Amino acid sequence: MIYAEVMKSIEQQIDNGGLKPGKRLPSIRALAKQFDCSVNTIIKAYSELEKKHKIYSVSKSGYYVVERVPFGHSGSANTGVIDFLSAGPDKNAMPYRDFQHCINQAIEGYKEEMFTYSEIQGLPSLREELARHLRELQVFTVPDRICVVSGSQQAIHLLISLSFPNGKKNICVEQPTHVSMIESIKVQQATTYGIEITERGIDMERLEHLFKCNDIKCFYTVTRFHNPTGCSYSNKERRKIVELAQKYDVYIIEDDYLGDLDPDKNQDPMFAYDPSGRVIYIKSFSKVMLPGLRLGLAVIPNFLRESFLSAKFATDLHTPVLMQGALEIYLKSGMFKAHIQRMRSIYSRKAALLQKAYQEKLPSSAAYSVSQSGFYSTIRLPGLLKAGMLIEDLKKENVYVDDARKMYLPEFAQDSVIRLSVSQVEEEHIVIGVQTIARVIKEQLNKMPQVKFI
Repeated sequence: MIYAEVMKSIEQQIDNGGLKPGKRLPSIRALAKQFDCSVNTIIKAYSELEKKHKIYSVSKSGYYVVERVPFGHSGSANTGVIDFLSAGPDKNAMPYRDFQHCINQAIEGYKEEMFTYSEIQGLPSLREELARHLRELQVFTVPDRICVVSGSQQAIHLLISLSFPNGKKNICVEQPTHVSMIESIKVQQATTYGIEITERGIDMERLEHLFKCNDIKCFYTVTRFHNPTGCSYSNKERRKIVELAQKYDVYIIEDDYLGDLDPDKNQDPMFAYDPSGRVIYIKSFSKVMLPGLRLGLAVIPNFLRESFLSAKFATDLHTPVLMQGALEIYLKSGMFKAHIQRMRSIYSRKAALLQKAYQEKLPSSAAYSVSQSGFYSTIRLPGLLKAGMLIEDLKKENVYVDDARKMYLPEFAQDSVIRLSVSQVEEEHIVIGVQTIARVIKEQLNKMPQVKFI
């Protein structure tokens, strides 16, 4: 029997469920006896199946079936809780086994590099692979400009602290923005100006005024699937913001942490409109893969490279090499591309369900934002309702949402906005959760004292 026949038999067993994900395969000698063939035939078959990422090997243990998430599967075990608060990837869609396979390969492939000090900027081979990956996102750059970071938040924090060639000092951010950005601003005591973002975009005249009159060093923006609103800019808006930055000598920090989930290939990052260094592009692999990875990248202009690497060296010497090596293998193997296709399908379905539920269940006086990614959206409560009180009442119903107050600068403070993420909510629970939110909003509105005009 030739090795191809052995492969076909094993693949059929995997596909029909006879061999379950994570199951240990028979030993080489046992399988050779079963198929009445040579040991070399089985070794060859296992080797080819490993290259196809159907199986993976564990040293001194054997071969195992790689775990694959069934297409379209989402959600978590039914605990009675509907969790719109947690915002990590769908727990049942995270590529645990696939990435374990890549870690095993990385340990074998980077034996010397794994346990010694590495380059501050990141593994050269990973940076080359990242440069290839970024082309699919319309980010064309060279490996020498890419810096591997311990999550995109590290890049944000370091960039806020650095001096830029324009000699300016202040920061401009969208309002609201994610909590980590707010905390970085607080810790570094950076003078910061806000610009409100809504489902209608931002006020370009207001942004131009801020750029012109307030000594703005850089503008931090999440251009796709904004956190917390879920909103995205159009290409026209992105181009206009870049033109304003060029006109008033402002740098842009473009956080494209969910760019991989965008199904629209015609959408361009701001970086595409000025790759010279005016736009500093950063992204993370945490939200779309495994939060515990803490891996991201920043495309650093040459004039900031030395100061950025010095600042990074002062924080962590280098990003963990094992995770870098595993990510490189994950990207090269095609596993990431297959994973992202599944994630796009899962999150776009969830986003559609959420939008429909908003339209049908929420009172007309409540305003909401929606996103194609399915990750984030916000609800602005009607009347004088407060987010804190709503959240406490929803907890009694086992529905959890986030208070957006901490996502605003003090002068933009809001106490009537909640954030939802459907990333970890089962599809069949989305409508139930929104229905509960709508009911509690109406109950609270009915309890509000009525103002009568005479």
